[in-house]
Amino acid sequence: MPTSPDLPAVPEQSRQSVPDRRPAVPDPAERARSLVARGGRAALVPSGEHTARVVPLLHHVHPDGTAAVLLADDHPLVANAFLAPRSELPVMLELADPAPVRLREPVRGLLWITGWLRAPNSDDQRAAALAVAAERPDPRLLDVGHGATLLGLHPVSLVLADAEGTSSLTVAEFAAARPDPFCKLEKSWLQHLELSHRDVVGLLARHLPEDLRGGHVRPLGIDRFGLRLRVEAESGDHDVRLAFSHPIADTRELSLELRRLVGCPFLTGART
Repeated sequence: MPTSPDLPAVPEQSRQSVPDRRPAVPDPAERARSLVARGGRAALVPSGEHTARVVPLLHHVHPDGTAAVLLADDHPLVANAFLAPRSELPVMLELADPAPVRLREPVRGLLWITGWLRAPNSDDQRAAALAVAAERPDPRLLDVGHGATLLGLHPVSLVLADAEGTSSLTVAEFAAARPDPFCKLEKSWLQHLELSHRDVVGLLARHLPEDLRGGHVRPLGIDRFGLRLRVEAESGDHDVRLAFSHPIADTRELSLELRRLVGCPFLTGART
């Protein structure tokens, strides 16, 4: 995972007297909910030795942490789930958070959901498919009962790993959180910034630590607390957060904060 040089190191003798000045970030549960909402790729990892990762035809994680995974009827994992005691298998669902722009290390974070994979009956599968369709319509759900089986994952624990660190989450913490308001908007914003406004990225790079300014600076992420940049340097990849002046809630505030970071001379007039 790339390093995050948000601040220079504090000398040992002064650490207790210096307040924490690291930029504010969404808490781990909010970051996990945002990762899920963006809908990156998924893989099922059954427990036990010599078990291969399984890429489902479709996956969806509900706000309460339960998940649905669609597999072909003839997949061995489907038979194993039906034949297992109580028709449930211990598995881990891995969700990856891909960067919105092409990077040499494209995964920004990973979420692991550990729990029990259950094989519901036909009626319950249809009900589960309708529940998924209400949140994420997808034509592949029409295959449930017609060549595909919709299995349910009932979570026990979650672990998030991203540039901010690794955090264990309870199911209740995940369910109580809400996704960041920009988690589904950031992709188009950052791709536009990368492809059409490299000059703006250059202006943002002025906020980087001096030893990173010679690297290739890429837009990495946006949330209500700030903008993240990835610096691809010879020494490795480094993630840096540029904090907004306050947590933002809509695209108008986002536009103002980005203009502030690039030093727009008309910012004062725009605020009034």
